[in-house]
Amino acid sequence: MPLTVHHLQTSQSERLPWLLEELGIPYTLKTYPRSPLLAPPEYKALHPQGTAPVLTDSSNNLTLAESGACIEYICHKYAGGKLFLKPGYTSYPDFLYWWHWANATFMPAVSRAFWLSRREGGKKGGKGEEEAGMAERRVEEGLRMLDERLGENNWLAGSEFTAADVMVVFPLTTFRYFYPELGVGRYGNVVRYLGRVGEREGYKRGMARCEPGMGLLLGAEGPEEGVMEGLRN
Repeated sequence: MPLTVHHLQTSQSERLPWLLEELGIPYTLKTYPRSPLLAPPEYKALHPQGTAPVLTDSSNNLTLAESGACIEYICHKYAGGKLFLKPGYTSYPDFLYWWHWANATFMPAVSRAFWLSRREGGKKGGKGEEEAGMAERRVEEGLRMLDERLGENNWLAGSEFTAADVMVVFPLTTFRYFYPELGVGRYGNVVRYLGRVGEREGYKRGMARCEPGMGLLLGAEGPEEGVMEGLRN
């Protein structure tokens, strides 16, 4: 098995085991626990960026980072372009938009709102309250747009499950362990979409393999305790 997924626990690198299980491509999984919050030194040493995910391919001595790059590499090199719509498809522009939107717009917005909410002064009455509020509104705008799209389509690109869906799910689910306030439950179409994701055998296998024992946040409710709160206790 030339492909190895280096998975940092409770991180967006969960996308790669899910993808590989969907495609039926064999792989080796190496899991790295957080210590206690950030990646351990041995994970940071895998790639100059020091972030998750990291994919290695022993067939050509490749080490690759970035979710989008890893997903494109796997799908095109090992799966003949599966899960990527071709230009001839009517919904090709929709696929392109949501594929890029997930990590270029939505994930940065969610991350910014999270960090500003945790920063001193970001709470109500603090000096950073206005900035934090603007970030939260940006996330809500994204969720409303996503909810509208999913009210008309089972998957982001339309009727067909694609790599865009693999990309968008992490900030809606596992990232809520960091940011429990993310109000997914207010958007019924998003919650129903996550239910469809949870029914996919590839998702079940991938998550069971990379995050055994972790509760999957596929419903309206967030976690009882977030990762940050747990560290403070």
